[in-house]
Amino acid sequence: MKNSSRSRRTIMAACVITALLMFMCQAEASMSSSLGVIVYPAKGQSPDQQNRDEGECYNWAKQQTGIDPMAVASTPTKQEGPAVGGGERVKGAAGGALGGLAIGAIAGDAGKGAAIGAVGGTLIGGHKARKNKAAREQQAEQNKAATLQHFNKAFGVCLEGRGYTVK
Repeated sequence: MKNSSRSRRTIMAACVITALLMFMCQAEASMSSSLGVIVYPAKGQSPDQQNRDEGECYNWAKQQTGIDPMAVASTPTKQEGPAVGGGERVKGAAGGALGGLAIGAIAGDAGKGAAIGAVGGTLIGGHKARKNKAAREQQAEQNKAATLQHFNKAFGVCLEGRGYTVK
């Protein structure tokens, strides 16, 4: 237990340090570059004016879309822990046991056949669980990217309305 809580504290400390470093880096970078948007001051706007406009457009886009890009970007899409929870292993074990029972009955040892079938079914179910977990994580990544893209579109529209070229 002591190692487990020590590990949690270490991970928490690392997360806090990472968040602070990200915040400090973003404070030095322009708002548009932290969002991955290229902005050109087409009407000769000064860097100070561009920073003000980007800040106002960031707030406007956040209000219009209801999306906080910093919160979205920091949302994990990888699921921690084993790939269980969908019942794939239990279903696989049950199906394997039934199949093994039938084969075992024909061969003369239904109990042994059911046990072998259950083990095989559990392995197949575990494979399905890992596959399903990977698919859920990929879908979460795609949703995250689409959400950020929607915010960036609103941010760009605002800046274009203020005389910037946005890509």
